[in-house]
Amino acid sequence: PVSVDLLLVAAWRRMRTDSGNRDAWLWFAIALIASLGANVATAGLLDMTNVPAWLRILVAGWPAIAFLGGTLLAHARPATPQPDHAPEPVPPPEPVAEVTVERASEPAPELPPAEPTPVVVQPEPTPQEKPLEPAPVVSVASVPPALMAHAQKIADVHRARTGEPIDAETLRTRHGIPPALADSIALQLA
Repeated sequence: PVSVDLLLVAAWRRMRTDSGNRDAWLWFAIALIASLGANVATAGLLDMTNVPAWLRILVAGWPAIAFLGGTLLAHARPATPQPDHAPEPVPPPEPVAEVTVERASEPAPELPPAEPTPVVVQPEPTPQEKPLEPAPVVSVASVPPALMAHAQKIADVHRARTGEPIDAETLRTRHGIPPALADSIALQLA
């Protein structure tokens, strides 16, 4: 009974996935006839003590027949549907008009004026005097105003707590900036 039912299920699945498969219809019909025959035989219409030889041979060979049918159905390649007509060409996409969006201009936030960079002016030597050795020029890096304002706040808090101006190392530690930038800011804050 299990082989009959499994063959019916396998044939039905193959018919659903590949409707033009004649083998699936054939195996479905064979399994359906075997199922009906087994039900009729066990219903009492057949004398089970005197079974004909051809029926015994058929019942004995049924598992092999069901296995063959199930294997053929499971390993059959599905038919690839052939298109009835050539595929329609896909029209090219229509060009999309470019859209530009203008933003209203926002006024820039007012920033405090940056302190001018100190310039070291060296006096020119007079002809009678011996030329002096040039003084070392301290370069002050350009610091963005927002960063400078934040550093000023940190320096003010430090001065309020300790009573001393902030040094470059403390500024670097609290601000999280590189040493060269901390030195430049410390010079501008002094």
